[in-house]
Amino acid sequence: MSKTTISLKRLIPGLIIGPASWLGPYIVMNSLFLPALIQHLDAPNKIQLVALFSTCGMIVAAISNMIAGALSDKTKSKFGKRSPWSVGGAFVFMLAMIAASFSPTIPILLITWMVGQAALNFIVAPMVAWIDFAPEDGRGTASSAYGGLGMALGNNRFNVLGALFLSQFRLGFIIFGIFAFVGTLIAVFIVHEPSNINEKIHHEEKNKPKLTLNDLKSIFPNWKVGRDYYLALMGKIFQGVGNFAITGYILYIMTDFLHRGSQTQSSIQLINVIMLIFGILMGFIAGPISDKFKILKFPVGFSTIFLAIGAISLFLLRNDAGIIIYAFMAGLGMGIWNSLDNLLNLEVIPDQNRVAFFLGVYNLGNTITQAIAPVIAAAVISLFGFSAIFVVSFVFSLTGGILMLLIKSVKR
Repeated sequence: MSKTTISLKRLIPGLIIGPASWLGPYIVMNSLFLPALIQHLDAPNKIQLVALFSTCGMIVAAISNMIAGALSDKTKSKFGKRSPWSVGGAFVFMLAMIAASFSPTIPILLITWMVGQAALNFIVAPMVAWIDFAPEDGRGTASSAYGGLGMALGNNRFNVLGALFLSQFRLGFIIFGIFAFVGTLIAVFIVHEPSNINEKIHHEEKNKPKLTLNDLKSIFPNWKVGRDYYLALMGKIFQGVGNFAITGYILYIMTDFLHRGSQTQSSIQLINVIMLIFGILMGFIAGPISDKFKILKFPVGFSTIFLAIGAISLFLLRNDAGIIIYAFMAGLGMGIWNSLDNLLNLEVIPDQNRVAFFLGVYNLGNTITQAIAPVIAAAVISLFGFSAIFVVSFVFSLTGGILMLLIKSVKR
């Protein structure tokens, strides 16, 4: 069966708007609005509660992401196998965030946030598989559009806007929840995924027995087969913890560690504007350079060095210069990483018949790291103070890069 392709003219705008539409609102709510609402509801326990929300979110996300990827791979519809799940997930995510905005207590907020986490992963797992629709000679460009441009806009541009709603965080939940749904609809419309109703099922898939809890070996290949995929997954998790150890607590870092006071909002905006500029710049050039020079593993692996340098600079300087250097280095590092890491994963997927599933598990690393990082940060803050999270960021970022460089099937 021939592989379905979508022209880059349609695919690239969708791969930019799509991830920006789900990641941007999520990052804003996860790093700004949720901590602010938690602080409003239970200020004395805010550090521990952020960690609790992250841990519960990780569990829900892990389950929902794999389910969404697997269901997407097997879906047949007039609108393709990916788009229906992304639209449905975006609608439920919007409703969950609107409900979260009205939460009067921590338990109710936790429930609505978990529903949102599950719905979010029904957007993410199918959408990232759009990259596989790109023509063979444009996969680097497609990956760069998704990660370098779409995720750069989502990671940074929305935090600039979100900082304006810090004093009205409940309203922020509603506005950004609606934006996620509308943006996802626009992306789906632009990509216009073709119908796959007549797609043939491989004979071996028809006769495959139903999976049980004892069939994990058939779901995840052994180390010999999936070595490079597992290295990429572990590298993503370590790099992500290094990044989110800081970004997940950026509001509290500004208020409790750097003591920015009335400058907190402007400092957060400054960081995100600088990171946005470099993220977009890398989004434009990283993918095409990768396609032209056939280089992929090295820029992904070495991008973590910039993150490590940024973390240490913020720890050592603790002033405007430290904030600017951190934003510059983190923006450069994350710009390169986001542009190319999904393409690197596509190259090491062990089973090409389950692309969405393995991409979904891989991109679950984004959610897992946002869950693990606050837990680690909460522990080290309790033991050593805020200074320790910068050391955590440094060590984890470098480890993630080393794991990526150990991949063998991608030569450079």
